[in-house]
Amino acid sequence: MTLPLWQQLTFLSPVSEQRAETHVAWLAEGLGAGTVADVGCGWAELLLRVVARAPRARGLGVDLDADRVEHARTVATERGLRDRVELVAGAGVEHLPERVEALVAVGASQVWGATPEVGPDDAYDQPLDYTAALRALRRAVPRGGRVYYAEAVWSRPPTPEAVAPLGGRDDELVALPELLDLAKEAGFGVLGFGESTLQEWDDFESGFAAGHVAWLAAHEPDHPEAAAVRERADRQYAAYLRGYRGVLGFAHLRLVAL
Repeated sequence: MTLPLWQQLTFLSPVSEQRAETHVAWLAEGLGAGTVADVGCGWAELLLRVVARAPRARGLGVDLDADRVEHARTVATERGLRDRVELVAGAGVEHLPERVEALVAVGASQVWGATPEVGPDDAYDQPLDYTAALRALRRAVPRGGRVYYAEAVWSRPPTPEAVAPLGGRDDELVALPELLDLAKEAGFGVLGFGESTLQEWDDFESGFAAGHVAWLAAHEPDHPEAAAVRERADRQYAAYLRGYRGVLGFAHLRLVAL
């Protein structure tokens, strides 16, 4: 058992309010009356902020997690945005229009990755297919279209302790310079780039595990599920603090289609 992540986190990625504001303002500025789509939107916090900032725009958010999408619909209604935002539970590649004016893809590159040979779980045993994702994003926006693309990278050369709780492969990710090269090769100009800070990571990981802690605080120690919840929380903290902290990075790119 755990509490929904949206009760502990504002965004489902290691991003601060300041960084999010930068991307929201940039996307809204170039949107006008167009459509912005968010693939893997989670509970759509970023998408809703963009649509709120661009009063003539429309938004489309797609995520596989139906509970997160339903929460996003509730929030959109509360903010008076429901008539301008479509939120869909399903696969991004199936619901994304052929052309939109702006795109958000945060930690969603696997949506466009190569089809695994055996089953869907095998997709996570392969290097992340940045190229397939970036090319698909470029095809979906017109020349001049804006894309906020954020994805995992190696901040430092991976160590055995870092890769063990992740995909288990040193070649699963690339470093930031290689990612910028791939974006340019896909037909984008890079207007801005950066990586999440260690503080952003610490805040994100704390929030990610906080649901377990909140659940434990609300239940008796001898609850039948308490031991399993405690074990999950301990495993998450150990994976981060003794594993990929400072090694796994998260890159943020502001891209314009050329």
